Amino acid sequence: MEPKSFADLGLSPKVQAAIEAAGYTTPTPIQAEAIPIAVTGRDVLGIAQTGTGKTASFTLPMITRLETGRARARMPRSLILAPTRELAAQVAQSFEKYGVNHKLSLALLIGGVSFDEQNRKLDRGVDVLIATPGRLLDQSQRGKLMLMGVEILVIDEADRMLDMGFIPDIEKICKLLPPRRQTLFFSATMPPEITRLVSQFLKDPVRIEVAPPATTAKTITQRFRYCPDGEDWAKREILRDLIRSHTVRNAIIFCNRKVDVAILHRSLVKHGFEAGALHGDMDQKSRMETLDKFRSGELMFLAASDVAARGLDIPDVSHVFNFDLPWQSDDYVHRIGRTGRAGKEGHSTSLVTTDDLKSLKDIEKMLGEPAVWIGDPPTEEDYAEAGKKRRRGGRGAPRGRSSSGSSQAKPARGRGGRGGRSGAAAPSEPREVRADEQPKAPRRREPRKSEPVRTPEPVAVSAPESQRPAPAAAPQQQPSSPSTSAPRNNRPAAAKPRQEGRSRQPQQQPASRSSGFDGNIPAFLRNPVKRPAKVAGE
Repeated sequence: MEPKSFADLGLSPKVQAAIEAAGYTTPTPIQAEAIPIAVTGRDVLGIAQTGTGKTASFTLPMITRLETGRARARMPRSLILAPTRELAAQVAQSFEKYGVNHKLSLALLIGGVSFDEQNRKLDRGVDVLIATPGRLLDQSQRGKLMLMGVEILVIDEADRMLDMGFIPDIEKICKLLPPRRQTLFFSATMPPEITRLVSQFLKDPVRIEVAPPATTAKTITQRFRYCPDGEDWAKREILRDLIRSHTVRNAIIFCNRKVDVAILHRSLVKHGFEAGALHGDMDQKSRMETLDKFRSGELMFLAASDVAARGLDIPDVSHVFNFDLPWQSDDYVHRIGRTGRAGKEGHSTSLVTTDDLKSLKDIEKMLGEPAVWIGDPPTEEDYAEAGKKRRRGGRGAPRGRSSSGSSQAKPARGRGGRGGRSGAAAPSEPREVRADEQPKAPRRREPRKSEPVRTPEPVAVSAPESQRPAPAAAPQQQPSSPSTSAPRNNRPAAAKPRQEGRSRQPQQQPASRSSGFDGNIPAFLRNPVKRPAKVAGE
């Protein structure tokens, strides 16, 4: 027979007194089934949708079991792993509420908090250690934490751990724990990876499933609003109309991206709404301050990303708005689960654009019922055009990029490389090539430096200007025929300067034949050989 009160669950008198002081009288289904088993020390696999009281189903039996015993320095007696800082802080608040009649020490290991403060608590010894996987491994690797004394391990929101990539970290942590321990494992869904983790680290667990996986609470009224114009400014206007037309006590508004959270937050504040923002780029202090203001009623609206979709126990949230329809149907369940908690009435409204119609079909399939629309629903033509509009948008982007200049640059390079029609591009590239090839030319100039003093660079400047420009003018004609300009430059340079050119040619020609030992050939052996050839040519 199912127990009717917390007194039938096997909890200690001190814990029962704390429950009565908190105002709870009847356990939820997951609490009624999980607590009696967890108190005995057996492993538990709990599968339940969000908002069903999973946190109390493991905190209450843990406090009962930890009443006897004492913690030692750097060796916590129990460990709770949570995927996010907010969920870890929420679990810590539950222990403080239900452990008011106990003297259990508690430490919270999350990012954004000073290591020194955490180390001081660990050095004194803690009964309950609540941590995110990353910070726990950091402290363990620093030698500030030893896990061989853990008696109870709790893994909360395991499917969220999988989504955030924490499964390898959890495997590392479990291998650091003693084999003889109790493990309480809770998840809303059971994908194959989570099933593998359960079979690896749980011993003969009792499976408790109080609701089908990935289903929404029946107390939540779900509505959808079609937005034919998918622009964000139009969606923000529709959202404001929905808020004004409904009796909204407070609401969480979900966006898919952090940048959209910031834009929506500024828009709400601009139009006179008391709103805050919550996303992953905020530091821990700002996140906690925003949550406290929302819980206390100082903020009426909370624009958030999926970092707030799971595990946050914010009581009495009347509405949830999906400004962006989530990409995965499971995230839809967790988002709207922020309202209608613990049997209370809740409302969710989702804005749907044409691009969201495919995701909407997945949500309808999961819910097992068609969507209920506010206003006109999408037509069959809208469903048919949903995929086409996406493809058009995908094709339009490359066209826009090509017309903006990237495609124009490539043909210019191709024509210039071929020496074709573009007169500006064609000569520029050969000039750059000649400039790059000039470092090879100093081999011809080096012999001039070894020759009489007239041959260094000043001599080239002081040479007859009527004769000297011929070699300098040749590179300007090179672009028209870059393959034949070099030989033509050498011939006129040898024919026109008859007197001084005779002394230069012997210096250039040997350089092209054997530049390695040019300076070892005496000038009187080189000049007489070339002079008769020049006179005969004249």
